[in-house]
Amino acid sequence: MTAAPVLTFFNNKGGVGKTSLIYHLAWMFASLRKRVVVVDIDPQANLTAAFLDEDSIEEIWDSKQKGATIYQCVRPLTGVGDIDEPLLQSIATDLYLLPGDVALSGFEDVLSAEWPNSMADTNLYRPVRILSSFWQVMQMASRKTQADIVLVDVGPNLGAINRSALIATDYFIIPLGADLFSLQGLKNLGPTLKSWHSLWQKRLDNWNSSREFEDFPGFQLPRGKMQPIGYLCQQHSVRLDRPVKVYDKWVNRIPGVYRSEILHQDGDVTVKPADDSHCLATIKHYRSLIPMGQEHRKPIFNLTPADGAIGSHANAVRGARQDFKSLAIKIAQPMGISL
Repeated sequence: MTAAPVLTFFNNKGGVGKTSLIYHLAWMFASLRKRVVVVDIDPQANLTAAFLDEDSIEEIWDSKQKGATIYQCVRPLTGVGDIDEPLLQSIATDLYLLPGDVALSGFEDVLSAEWPNSMADTNLYRPVRILSSFWQVMQMASRKTQADIVLVDVGPNLGAINRSALIATDYFIIPLGADLFSLQGLKNLGPTLKSWHSLWQKRLDNWNSSREFEDFPGFQLPRGKMQPIGYLCQQHSVRLDRPVKVYDKWVNRIPGVYRSEILHQDGDVTVKPADDSHCLATIKHYRSLIPMGQEHRKPIFNLTPADGAIGSHANAVRGARQDFKSLAIKIAQPMGISL
């Protein structure tokens, strides 16, 4: 079976609506009859909290059952054990979750330590097994569910956990806010991703030319493709202390910075995000629909009159469904997924 493509949403600047975006896209892909596995690699586990109530999460964390969270899958690697099979939560038809875990932050040091070890002359299997462990778990989950796509959420940082998550990634999308901090984050992100890609290729070459390579004929490693699909902007929120011109100042610089830092293209760019082929969408705020969806633990486009979505809210629900459907189609196309 061909491996399901892995799509990661990543920005080292937080507060850009990333988790809500993944949550809604996961539901949308599932509603379009694509089988989805969602993997929460953010130690804050906010995406897990969007799918599951706190009692369920506490039960999962306290049980420490093998494979019940992303951390429980890789935890044996901190000793002498190996990766455990993921135990997925069935959220809905065609939608599965591998929960996040606050304990995952303890795996950061293990990944950091094995990064230089993977360039040694001997004893390479263990280091590359650990560094690729997230990818190994994703592939186990994909095979288990016969998934069409794997969606991954990561934290807003450039640490070792995210490095291992990104080398497991086929495609990535960058959610952005219209502010200085998102723009600066984009500038930091580009060189880091380029470095991670290059350094992982060296490790792949080192493994492929090692004496151990033939000793593990069935062992596969991620290619570290890390292909950018595009970026998403947050819609301007009208505030008296932040006029539209301030929003425009930052948002209109995004296309140029995205091209120079992520695509490594030269030249001055005057195109605005609304006309930019790399801008996948401008994500609306959806106002009071978001807390309504959180209260009923469902995506906003599945809200019903019984949930309180009446009048203008009902119109907004229909609009949100079309918005996320259009976005899902646009994302699926470069990944070779037919909707």
